[in-house]
Amino acid sequence: MSAASNTGALFCAECGRPTAAEELARFGDLMICPACKNNYVQKLREGAAPVAAQAYAGFWIRFVGWLIDAIIVGVVGSIVQVILVGSMITIPQPGTAVDIGAMGAMMGRLGLASLVSLAIAACYEAFFVANLGATPGKLVIGVKVVRPDGSRVGLGRAFGRYFAKILSSLILLIGYIMIGFDSEKRGLHDMICDTRVIKSRT
Repeated sequence: MSAASNTGALFCAECGRPTAAEELARFGDLMICPACKNNYVQKLREGAAPVAAQAYAGFWIRFVGWLIDAIIVGVVGSIVQVILVGSMITIPQPGTAVDIGAMGAMMGRLGLASLVSLAIAACYEAFFVANLGATPGKLVIGVKVVRPDGSRVGLGRAFGRYFAKILSSLILLIGYIMIGFDSEKRGLHDMICDTRVIKSRT
């Protein structure tokens, strides 16, 4: 059983390792483990440490933002799919012979539709996060995605974060559940891409 599953265990804001709460040192809103404490203090002296006064967005508020974005992307993706491949897909009528060639072509079109959906969702998230700091769903609920020092996320990192979110989903949503236990409310995708989700208004 990992330390994260023990009562009172939290995640270090620097390395992300689960650590007993009583062993963590508090720096503002951040909790730092003993192994990272000296390096973090040095960062503070050099002015390179993350801003500790940020108000991090938790799991449920982020879920609401995700839901809004999912509806927007779903509607836009459906429209684009109908325009690109919808009229080319035909469903065989009951009792008719199955044309293997036609079935293969239809599966190829369905694969194309899936790629179109993936591309739309990735571009949607990366464009808005890189340019506005948040997707429309996040803007509605008042949160934004930033680097540890509060600076804006670049386009490449925003794309990477989208695909890291897919990884967070594939492992039984554990990557998202981690948000509820991390001292900086980071999901696995935030840890991979070194990002934070903060409240842009209080």
